[in-house]
Amino acid sequence: MADVLVWVMQRRVVLADRAERLRKELAEVDAEVARLEAAEVVIGQFIEAERSAQADDPAEAEELERVTTPGAGGMLLVPHREPGTDESALPADYQAIMKIVAAASEPVPAKDVSVHLGRGTQPGQVEPVRDKLRRLADRGWLHRTPAGRFTALPQPPV
Repeated sequence: MADVLVWVMQRRVVLADRAERLRKELAEVDAEVARLEAAEVVIGQFIEAERSAQADDPAEAEELERVTTPGAGGMLLVPHREPGTDESALPADYQAIMKIVAAASEPVPAKDVSVHLGRGTQPGQVEPVRDKLRRLADRGWLHRTPAGRFTALPQPPV
């Protein structure tokens, strides 16, 4: 019985040491996240300042246009659906997905959409399509059923 008590005490000490190491590691990760959040704010402010300033140099204007295109600098590639917004606000590959889902008579799985896009049924071909379908659903463009299939939503009123 004494052996069990010794083992329990040793195990508790080992776990306490491990917990302390993990607390320190978590504190380091939290500090890095805070630094990155601060950097994101500063960079966002810089981008806004650049947008509001008139670019005198054509090369600078071209770079500013490149940086501020959708998907850059934290901008959403797929915007949230709002009244009066149609599918033309979406990138071309998302528009193609929307047409496939809208043409379907019943909720469609990601695999079927992938096949219609000519990508195939392998996981590496279907998963990027599934990610896009989920993104469209998360932003209000599609409805995701509990079974993981997707349907088109009616156009919101203006």
